[in-house]
Amino acid sequence: MTDPTSQLRSATRRAKSDVANKLISMFLHELSRRISQNWPIKVDSSEYGDLARTRFGNRCPYCSRDLTTTVAVIEHLDGMNRYRVGLHVAGNVLVACGRCNCEKRRDDSLKALPLGQFGWESFLSHDGERCPVSCLSCRYWTTIWKDGAERKQRLGDNLEGIRSFRGAFPEFQRVLPLTTQILPGLLTRMYSDCQNFAESEIASLLERFDQMSRSTDLARSS
Repeated sequence: MTDPTSQLRSATRRAKSDVANKLISMFLHELSRRISQNWPIKVDSSEYGDLARTRFGNRCPYCSRDLTTTVAVIEHLDGMNRYRVGLHVAGNVLVACGRCNCEKRRDDSLKALPLGQFGWESFLSHDGERCPVSCLSCRYWTTIWKDGAERKQRLGDNLEGIRSFRGAFPEFQRVLPLTTQILPGLLTRMYSDCQNFAESEIASLLERFDQMSRSTDLARSS
């Protein structure tokens, strides 16, 4: 049985991590806005939304599911976290099925990707030939395409489809090398600083609360 105290400590650590990750997401959204303000196509425009869907035949760019018959979500090819440093800009945003969006997070959350330079690239490279039998991403793709030859072919085709899509946005291609080289280190530092700040502020507020509580108790007893 799990110790309740350990559960509370784990929940506190997750809460501080959530705050740090939210700060990173806010930074990446603001950076995206500044970087793309003069780009010819805006990621939140209906023009881009139509383009992102029609380019893939209104199907998920990962598993090719029909998006009209499943839950469709906004997908960042490079996840908006401290490792993938994805931007909310044209060329990095697509519409995908909710299942692939969730499954891809395993690769997006890794500091070092096992099978590719980008999270989406690694996700689509789990063809069952290079990973341990326990690999959950490989297992996922076997539920989509059971035949090994077909699975490898379809994954490869979708990899090339996404590469071609991203290549159609030269503004994005120009900033990509800079962001991927500089931002991971800066955002990892931001994440650590946010965690330290949260711990310091929590300790300070707890101390003040204890002092105020003691003062209140003394006032009542006098």
